[in-house]
Amino acid sequence: MKFSRFINLTRVFLEDDALINKKLPKELLLRIFSYLDVVSLCRCAQVSKAWNVLALDGSNWQRIDLFDFQTDVEGPVIENISRRCGGFLRKLSLRGCQSVADGSMRTLAQLCPNIEHLNLNGCKNVTDSTCQALSRYCRKLSWLDLGSCCAITDLSLKSLADGSHNLAHINISWCENVTENGVEALARGCPKLTSFISKGCLHITDKAVTCLAQFCNRLEVVNLHSCVNVEDCGVSRLAAHCPKLHNVCLSGCLRLTDASLVSLAQHCHLLSTLEVAGCTQFTDTGFQALARSCHLLEKMDLEECVLITDQTLVHLAMGCPRLEKLSLSHCELITDDGIRHLGTSPCAAEHLTVLELDNCPLITDASLEHLVTCHNLQRVELYDCQLVTRTGIRRLRNHLPNIRVHAYFAPVTPPPSTGGTRQRYCRCCAIL
Repeated sequence: MKFSRFINLTRVFLEDDALINKKLPKELLLRIFSYLDVVSLCRCAQVSKAWNVLALDGSNWQRIDLFDFQTDVEGPVIENISRRCGGFLRKLSLRGCQSVADGSMRTLAQLCPNIEHLNLNGCKNVTDSTCQALSRYCRKLSWLDLGSCCAITDLSLKSLADGSHNLAHINISWCENVTENGVEALARGCPKLTSFISKGCLHITDKAVTCLAQFCNRLEVVNLHSCVNVEDCGVSRLAAHCPKLHNVCLSGCLRLTDASLVSLAQHCHLLSTLEVAGCTQFTDTGFQALARSCHLLEKMDLEECVLITDQTLVHLAMGCPRLEKLSLSHCELITDDGIRHLGTSPCAAEHLTVLELDNCPLITDASLEHLVTCHNLQRVELYDCQLVTRTGIRRLRNHLPNIRVHAYFAPVTPPPSTGGTRQRYCRCCAIL
């Protein structure tokens, strides 16, 4: 009985003249298939000839993410997808597909001219030739991730500037061959940029940042993490010309001073995320200016801003009512009094979810007592806060049972042996 049911059910789906194919029009089946992922579409393509045609129809392959198959994706796969999808393809992620090279990408650019969103992060065999093809054939391209494509040079950015005038987002992180000349060309040719990410690009200087400020005044997201040659002048011009900035990362830009923070405070009132880890010259003065003007701040990373004191927390508590995530790791001048001002402020009670205090040696159990009113607090980092005890953490968890507290307590050092049989010096020391 069960076997016959199985046979009947199989016929419903496997036969081209099956009832489901007769009752549902092809347009409706195509619409259903459009919601499926790559794996599901491939399975449907094996059901029957009719479903094979429908599942592999280009209209179902507008958005493709091959990250889960990165080790298997090679040139022929990309070429087959390009032929099948054609002008339907809008979004493609090849993140981590290290076997993909220029030849297959050139085919993709020629056969899929309507692509808008392309992720090539980690495709280390991709070179300037790919960007030249994209610039020539894919005029609708608006989102491009070239992160860790280490063969990319200024020529790629110049090519994009010539043909990809709709580009709004670009990531060139860890493209170590890119210099200020490439960024300048990109800024001049792509004025619609709203997001520019260049982590680890050591050759980017104030000149490059100034060009971005001058020609791309729609910028909202800028990430200059570890661009060590960027200085206050570039950041000040960026702030002055790009008032829509809301997400800024300057972590590792060691030459910056409070002047950069003051400029951001004066011009970028929409700022919601600020990452300045490792900016060791920033002081309370800069953060005081920010707190007075940038009231939409939600996330701040101040790790290793070693000169800030409790005064910074006083100003943040008063001026940043939406603050949700705050990192104060390695801020060694922060004390319990600063945490008291932060923890008892209305913003912390309603919004604060993450607080990182690892390697703050002056923090004690008293700080944890000031955090018990932060009802939405989800995580606290306390590594190497040697004055914090298990008892203090236990009290905090009594008030906030769902909180995650990350701390480390060194094992107790065993007492020295008191036995009289062990020699005080080893034999070598006795001889010497």
